[in-house]
Amino acid sequence: MEMYDSVNVFGEKLALCGEDPITGFYRDGACNTCSQDAGSHTVCIEVSVEFLEYSRFKGNDLSTAVPEAGFPGLRAGDRWCLCAMRWLQALEENMAPRVYLQRTHIKALEIVPMELLKRYSMDLS
Repeated sequence: MEMYDSVNVFGEKLALCGEDPITGFYRDGACNTCSQDAGSHTVCIEVSVEFLEYSRFKGNDLSTAVPEAGFPGLRAGDRWCLCAMRWLQALEENMAPRVYLQRTHIKALEIVPMELLKRYSMDLS
């Protein structure tokens, strides 16, 4: 599993997304990806209560801990590498969480247009 370069949507070094809980396809704290990452876990989000409820409703319960998988469960305010398609689906249903562009992998742009990500940015001034 050769990892793609750690580059964000601006073409700069990818910043860490979250280490508490540890996130990412590689569980390295960053939204790094590779060709085996079928879900493209590339969009760094700030978790909200609304998004957790939405995700659970869609069949992906992110708030419940799964200790045997080393997953503590997410809480509002956590940062998490979300699948790009899930973010886009949430956007289409007006449930998209806010994103950190400096922490979002450039590969997310293959699925989500930059202008959509910018609308939900937490780190643009």
